[in-house]
Amino acid sequence: MTDTQQLLELALKIARQAGELLVDRPASWDLTVKSTAIDIATQMDTASEKLIVESIVAARPDDGIIGEEGASRESKSGVTWVIDPVDGTVNYFYGLPGWAISIAVKDESGTLVGVVHSPSVNATWHAVKGGGAFLNDVNISCNDPIELNRALLSSGFAYDVKDRIEQLKIVTVLLPQIRDLRRIGSAAADICHVATGMVDGYFETGLHEWDLAAAELIAREAGATVTTRPWHGLNLTVAAGPHLFAALNAAIPE
Repeated sequence: MTDTQQLLELALKIARQAGELLVDRPASWDLTVKSTAIDIATQMDTASEKLIVESIVAARPDDGIIGEEGASRESKSGVTWVIDPVDGTVNYFYGLPGWAISIAVKDESGTLVGVVHSPSVNATWHAVKGGGAFLNDVNISCNDPIELNRALLSSGFAYDVKDRIEQLKIVTVLLPQIRDLRRIGSAAADICHVATGMVDGYFETGLHEWDLAAAELIAREAGATVTTRPWHGLNLTVAAGPHLFAALNAAIPE
């Protein structure tokens, strides 16, 4: 049986070490273009992933790894780490706050541990499956019930500008019906904000496992509903308290 508390302690330790590395911003940048010209990685994304991977391998050499910047190790133990070394790279590159390190641990039953560490705003979220959700070690819960016309929502937009045309269909429909919309710049942080009640709900298309794994567990442990489903040829993720979740999903155009 996997000791989730030990996994949590290791994930928290590694996330904080990566945060210490990242807050020391470089004087110049080495940029790598990924899916499009505006989807970038910096040398610090690579350095953070290297630190995280080496720390995991040193402590648990039989575990698998899935990383945004290419880290891949097959699991021999049944345990796999899902890591995003800098979620919100554009924020990080521009010197904006809100970027985060996301680390999740899963086995065949699903995600066991989630840690999202955002050192620029002094925030560390964590959850263990079945154990509740926490921000800086204080128990958190999502806002519920919230009506759609009083909802503060957050979202993000695709790097592929063609996909943004589809995403704007949701914004066009929702914006006249809600309190307001926020754009933070990190999907992991956005979903954790739902968990904490900093926003009421969240929607975005095109997320990957490393964007979602840790924050999704944290939000669910905080009482939120989180789903990902096909929508207009994209994958649409929606997160909110149960009452708002139903109304938000119903309002999104088919």
